[in-house]
Amino acid sequence: MAVICNTCGLPNDLCACGELEKDQTQIVVRIEERRFKKKGTMIEGVNPKMNDLGKVVKELKARYACGGTVKEGYIFLQGDHRDTIKATLVKLGFPEASIEVH
Repeated sequence: MAVICNTCGLPNDLCACGELEKDQTQIVVRIEERRFKKKGTMIEGVNPKMNDLGKVVKELKARYACGGTVKEGYIFLQGDHRDTIKATLVKLGFPEASIEVH
């Protein structure tokens, strides 16, 4: 028996709710200075209900060889990665038009 999506009512293999949600999100990437003038990249706007933030942060940490964490709906990576983070998020499946880098 097919499992039915709670949001759209279609079977899970035909459901496109996750892709539609990714198109509607507005992701903001900015730099934040922490203690001792250490810089970090903060990624806000990724919906934790529709995206597995643990998987996303694991991919980003492996790509940039840095530490990082997920807290209260945002992703924090150690270091300044603003110059290449947009291309990496696009590779992970987020639309380029919804990513804003400050």
